[in-house]
Amino acid sequence: MEVRPGYKQTKVGVIPADWEALPLGHVIEYVKGFAFSAEDYQSHGIRIIRVSDTTCDGIKDKDAIYINESKAKSFRKWSLREGDLIVSTVGSKPPMYDSIVGKATFVQAKDRCALLNQNAVIIRARKWSIGLQRLLHNHLRQKRYLNHIEMIYRGNANQASITLKELFEYPIPLPPTKAEQEAIAEALSDADSLIESLEHLIAKKRQIKQGTMQELLTDKKRLPGFSGEWEVKTLGDLGNCFAGGTPSTFHPEYWGGEICWLPSGRVQNCILECRPEDEIRITKRGLEESAAKLIKAQSVLVAITGATCANIACLEFEASANQSVVAIEPISTVNYRFIYYSMLMERDTILSLQSGSAQGGVNLKTTKSIQLQIPSLPEQTAIAAILSDMDTEINTLEAKLTKARQIKQGMMQELLTGRIRLI
Repeated sequence: MEVRPGYKQTKVGVIPADWEALPLGHVIEYVKGFAFSAEDYQSHGIRIIRVSDTTCDGIKDKDAIYINESKAKSFRKWSLREGDLIVSTVGSKPPMYDSIVGKATFVQAKDRCALLNQNAVIIRARKWSIGLQRLLHNHLRQKRYLNHIEMIYRGNANQASITLKELFEYPIPLPPTKAEQEAIAEALSDADSLIESLEHLIAKKRQIKQGTMQELLTDKKRLPGFSGEWEVKTLGDLGNCFAGGTPSTFHPEYWGGEICWLPSGRVQNCILECRPEDEIRITKRGLEESAAKLIKAQSVLVAITGATCANIACLEFEASANQSVVAIEPISTVNYRFIYYSMLMERDTILSLQSGSAQGGVNLKTTKSIQLQIPSLPEQTAIAAILSDMDTEINTLEAKLTKARQIKQGMMQELLTGRIRLI
C-alpha cells in the first residue's frame, strides 16, 4: 500500500512520521490489585473496587463493599486516583464486554481514594496527564485491542485470564506532544459526553413512560373526557389466541419463501417493524404442512418459554412465528396497541405462572386466562396514542444515540491513528 508523504508504515499500520508505535508497557506504570480479605468487608468506610464492579463505561454503585477507614490507611498503594485506568486480568472471554478479561475502566472523580481488589491492575501513564490517560482508555476500547485480548487470553469462556507481560506488548500509536495528545482526548471526550447525555435522557424518558403506563393502564388516572367503569376480561375474550409452529428443517422446500417467520428471540418488548434483509422466511407449503399459522398485522405476541418467557411484542406486519410464541389477534372492539402496553404491565404475572419444567414457561391455556382491565375503545385508543408517541420519541433518541456511537467509532479510527490531525 502506498504511504502518503508525512506518514510511515508500522506494526499498527500507517501513522504520522513523527508519531511512535510503542508497546503499552513502555508508556505506563502499574500497580496490581490487592487480595483483600472478605472478613474485612463492611457496609461503610473506604470502598473496595472489585472486577465485578467495573464496566466499560465506569464503576457501578450497586452492592458496594467497604473496609474500615483506619485499616484502609495501610493500603494507600492501592488507592485509586481520578483518571486511573483499571484493567481486569480475569473475566470472561470476548466479546462479552462488561465482564471481559482485559476490560479497561476509566476512574471518575467519585471513585478516587477507593482501593483496588485483586484480579485487576491500575495503569498510569509515565508522563501522566488526564488527557493521555483518556487517550490510552480509548486505545483500549478499540476492536484491535479486543482482537489482542482474544489472542492472549487463557482459560474458557467463563473463566479467562491474561498475563501482564502479554497485555503490555500491545502496541499503541502516540503523538509526540502533550498538546496533540490532549486535543485528541478532548475531541473523543466531547463525543463521549454527547453519548452519555443521550443515554441519561433515554433512561429518563423510559422512566416517565413507565410512570405514565402505571397511571393510565390501571385506572389510577383518567384522561379528560372519559368516564365509566372498566371491565376485567381475559386475553381469550379479547381476540383469537393461538400458538405458532416450526416447519421441519429436514424439508428445504419449506424454507426461503415469501412468508416471514419469527423465532421467539424477536419478541423483545418492542414494536416489531419488518426488517426485510434480516427476516427468516418460510414458503406457503411450509406454512400449510406444519403447525405454523399466519398472524395478522396489528396483533400482539407473547413469548411463552425459556429465556424470553413473558416478553411482549406488537406486530405491525403479517408473519408467522414458532411454537414458543402465542399470538393475539384482537377483536374489533379492542385496540391492539392498548393490549400490547397492558401486557407489558403483566410480565411479572406471566413469569409467576411458569411451570416447573426444564425449560420453564407457560402454555396457551394459561396465557389466554390472563386478565386485563379494559375501558371503552375510544379511551383505549387515546391511551395507546399517548404511549405510542412516547415510544416514537424514545426511538428517535435511540437512533441519535446509535448515530453518535457510530460517529465516535469513526473518530477513534481517524484520530487515534493520525489519519486526521488536530491542529
